[in-house]
Amino acid sequence: MSKELIRLADCSMAFDGETVLNSINLGIKDREFLTLLGPSGCGKTTTLRIIGGFETPTSGDVFFDGVRINGVPPYKRKVNTVFQKYALFPHLNVYENIAFGLRIPRPDPSDTAMRPAKISLGEKDIARRVHESLELVGLRGYEKRRVHQLSGGQQQRVAIARAVVNRPQVLLLDEPLGALDLKLRKEMQQELKTIQQQVGITFVYVTHDQEEALTMSDTVVVMNHGSIQQIGSPVDIYNEPVNAFVADFIGESNILTGVMHRDYLVEFSGRQWECVDTGFDPNQPVDVVIRPEDVTVTRDIAAAPLTGVVASTTFKGVHYEMIIECGDERWMVHSTHAQPPGETVGLSLEPVDIHIMDKPEEFDNPESAARVSDTADEDFDA
Repeated sequence: MSKELIRLADCSMAFDGETVLNSINLGIKDREFLTLLGPSGCGKTTTLRIIGGFETPTSGDVFFDGVRINGVPPYKRKVNTVFQKYALFPHLNVYENIAFGLRIPRPDPSDTAMRPAKISLGEKDIARRVHESLELVGLRGYEKRRVHQLSGGQQQRVAIARAVVNRPQVLLLDEPLGALDLKLRKEMQQELKTIQQQVGITFVYVTHDQEEALTMSDTVVVMNHGSIQQIGSPVDIYNEPVNAFVADFIGESNILTGVMHRDYLVEFSGRQWECVDTGFDPNQPVDVVIRPEDVTVTRDIAAAPLTGVVASTTFKGVHYEMIIECGDERWMVHSTHAQPPGETVGLSLEPVDIHIMDKPEEFDNPESAARVSDTADEDFDA
């Protein structure tokens, strides 16, 4: 198992008296691909900036390989950053953009105090590293191209090559695919994961895109309102969300109000259901989370525990998305078999498909809790 490389201990951050990070604790392992995921204003970019040295936490400590680095400026840290807007130099060609950082003194990797060292590479070594980086990102032969001659995806590759050419221990990526079209974003997702594995360094990635987080990450950190909601593997985050916010933010969910009568027995939608959850108080109010793909639709109404009327059916490419009205509730169901609007159907669930979780006060209204303002100041947190 990889060692812990970065540790944020009780880190809080406030801007103009407003708390944007609330005592977060986070460990990041060496060579890990970790993604900070959440809506705008949740604290993820501020967390990234603290790791990079662009912000100093109001309280708490930041450790790098066991050494406290509060106040150490970015250029003395063993990290590089890739921004959404690339920040390439328009007056330099591809080669000079990538070589630029090699001509700046960098910290000596063996210096645990992270003091700046005057490292000077010869032009042969610079050329070798630049060509290696271009090979890594699939741009060998583009050395003399100007930035304006490149597509958005190619510019992003140059930005990544420039960031890894210095061989940092950590690469910070702040919404790096946000400016690309959907098809290119999907291609770059796999390329970024491949690059991370090839260079063997830690990637800390910021996004609000759930698919990106689930596709690329070893570990996903879900954030909301300046706090960490859940840390886990993509599979664990998706299959075992700890609260209604995580369940609703990571993919689509039916979130219903229920009562846990006893172990393995929950009531929601006007009836009692067997489930696999335990450890709740008798008759405790809970949130019930059911993924749309886990609901079985049948025309055998008599045998179904729940019935409803199909309100709409939408083709999504690999499945149909149906909205089914069951009394006052609206269920979302994903199925490869479509039912026409107006059809009365039955719904059934297996106990393992019913996820029970505590109903914290702040999540009494899952719909409102899962959606925060998209107008938050992106500079203070994307």
